[in-house]
Amino acid sequence: MSKLIPDLFIGKAQLDQVPQLTDVAQKDTMGYAFSFHVVNLLGGIPVGAYVHYPTISTDMLERVRSRKIWHTNTETVSSSAILSKVKLFYYRIFMYYYARSLRIARFLMVNSSWTKNHVDAILQHSDPLLDAFSVIPPFLFLRSPNAGLTHAEIVYPPCDTRETAKFDLQGRESIIMSVAQFRPEKDHAAQLCAFYHLLTMYPGHTASVKMVLLGGSRNTGDAERVEGLRKLARDLKIEDRVQFIVNAPYSEMLDLLSRASIGMNTMVDEHFGINVVEYMSAGVIPVVHASGGPLNDIVIPINGEPTGYHADSPETFAEALHSALTLSSDEDLAIRKRARRWALHRFSEEEFEKGWQASGWRRYLFAR
Repeated sequence: MSKLIPDLFIGKAQLDQVPQLTDVAQKDTMGYAFSFHVVNLLGGIPVGAYVHYPTISTDMLERVRSRKIWHTNTETVSSSAILSKVKLFYYRIFMYYYARSLRIARFLMVNSSWTKNHVDAILQHSDPLLDAFSVIPPFLFLRSPNAGLTHAEIVYPPCDTRETAKFDLQGRESIIMSVAQFRPEKDHAAQLCAFYHLLTMYPGHTASVKMVLLGGSRNTGDAERVEGLRKLARDLKIEDRVQFIVNAPYSEMLDLLSRASIGMNTMVDEHFGINVVEYMSAGVIPVVHASGGPLNDIVIPINGEPTGYHADSPETFAEALHSALTLSSDEDLAIRKRARRWALHRFSEEEFEKGWQASGWRRYLFAR
C-alpha cells in the first residue's frame, strides 16, 4: 500500500493537467507503475515507461520462498516459516498487480539486459489463484487492459563523462576506490574483505596500496553502517590502509577518479552501474561483481580484449585486484584506453537519444 497509494495520487495529479495539453502520452521514468491505471483507464491516455529497476522481481519472490537472507528479506522473516508465508503471499499480490500495471504500457524501455530479463519475466508472470479472485467483485475493478507487450527494449542511460574523459590515463596512484552510497545492497563489507585477502595473499601490496570508500550517507541507518564498516576494517587490521569519505562534494570525487588505479563495485545484481561507467571514462580499471549490468552490459570484452575484471567472492576479487595492480605499463595503458573508448561511445547522450527515439513512443501521442 505504501507504493500503491502514492502512485495513484501521482496519476491523479498528472490527469489534472490533461485538459491543458494536446498530443498527450505519459512516459514514466520514476517507477510509478500503479499510476498507469488512473492515467490510462480514467484519462484514456497512452502510457509507457523507462524502467531503471523493477519494483518487485521474480528473484525477490524466490528468495522469500527459499527463506534466503537478503537485504530485502531480513533474518527475522527468513527464520520464521509463518512470517515467510505471509510475506510471500504479500509479494504474490504485489507482483500480480505490478505485472498488470506494466502490461498497460504501450512501450517499455529498460536500462540494461538485467532489467530487461526481469521486466520480460514480469510481463509473462501469471498466478492462477489470483486470476480466479480477479473476476470477483470488488477485485474486478482492478482488471486492466493489456497492450500486448511481451518484452522491453534496452536503452542504456546517458552518463555524463565530459569531465572524467579529460583525465590522464597514466601516472595513476595505487588507490583502489569505491563510489557508492552506503546502502546495504552495495555490500561495502565485501570490498573490505577483498582488500584484506589481497594484502594477506600478496603482502607486497601492503605498503603501497590504499583503499578509499567514497559515498553518500542519507540517514541514521547509513551512518551506523559506515561505523560498522570502520569497525570491520579495524577487526581485519587494515584500518591504516583504508579511508572513508562520506558525503564528499562532487569535486572531491572527480579528484579521486583522476588519481585512482582501480574502481570496485561489489553489488550483486546491480541493475546497471553508472559508477562503473564513470570509472571507465575516468581511466580507472573496473573490478566488478560478475552479475547484472556490470557483467553483461558494461565491463565486456571489446574485440576479444578485456575492459576490466569480474569476480564473485572475496578471494576472486583479491586475485582480480592483484592482476590489475601488476599489469605491465603497456597492458595497463591499453586496458584503460579500451575501457574509456567503450564507455564514451556506448553510454553517451547521443546513443541514449537514438534508442529513445527508436522506441516509437511518438506514434502513441495521437492514440487517445
